[in-house]
Amino acid sequence: MTVLVRDLRPDDPADVAAFAHVRHLALPYILWTPEAVLHRLAHTPAEARSRSLVAEEDGETIGTAQIGLVHDSPEPGQGYLNVYVRPDRTRRGAGGLLVRTAEEHLTAEGATRLYSWVLDEPANCAFAEARGYRRRRSAHFLRLDLTDGTPPPPPTAPPGVELRTAADFAADPRPLFALDAETMADEPSDVETEFTDYEAWLAETWRHPLLNRELTSVVVADGRPVAFSVAYTDGTRYVTAMTGTARAFRGRGLAKLAKAASLHRARAAGYTEALTGNDAGNDPMLAINKGFGYEICGTEVRYVRDVA
Repeated sequence: MTVLVRDLRPDDPADVAAFAHVRHLALPYILWTPEAVLHRLAHTPAEARSRSLVAEEDGETIGTAQIGLVHDSPEPGQGYLNVYVRPDRTRRGAGGLLVRTAEEHLTAEGATRLYSWVLDEPANCAFAEARGYRRRRSAHFLRLDLTDGTPPPPPTAPPGVELRTAADFAADPRPLFALDAETMADEPSDVETEFTDYEAWLAETWRHPLLNRELTSVVVADGRPVAFSVAYTDGTRYVTAMTGTARAFRGRGLAKLAKAASLHRARAAGYTEALTGNDAGNDPMLAINKGFGYEICGTEVRYVRDVA
């Protein structure tokens, strides 16, 4: 059996579908569709020096990697490589070959620090640590069965607060961009980023093929969006991609209001499975999700390696 690594062929629908399928098998807690894979390829800036890699064994795609530089960070030299191999095709050399190819590319492009998400399982962690990566923070994946019972009812909106959807902002989504930028700045992260390009946000986020604007809840107060819960869907599954509140409005239960409204609309629309993710140290959001009935179904660990 021979394993080789090559770049994904975006003009080959079968190749893109195989890439998405491997990602789904290896990481079923995130939505992977061919449309989403192509969208990411089309809208990653050239300065990210990104590549999508495929590990192939005798013509079968068994592993993937998404790699690049953190182009929107004020600190240069930071790169990322996220490598996933089919669970039933491990120990064939695909993971090691993908990592070596990724590291060679990123260091040639000037990366001096590499970050990678790794599923928190003994074999995966040992794989990363044997290659010089150090364990950092962790994040949980959570799941809620929408066919089994009903989530708790949404809390009552406080006076002066209005509940809307992202679809209501189709004519002018800039207020949502401002809220997204503020909340993203406070998200736990190993890498500082600058989120200031509205046109890039429109292309990458607002026009993302999985974004469901009707199920994305927006809380409005003082004439502007102050909290939201962003929904991605793929037909049967519903994912909360982000829930956040503007700094001046935190502590009022508005994130819970937004997420509860979105969850109930998703269930009414026929979605059967809800997924989300939280940093392991984000106790307030973990408590909200636990109250809705979410249970942890997987954990990833952030690993880092400094390279010469």
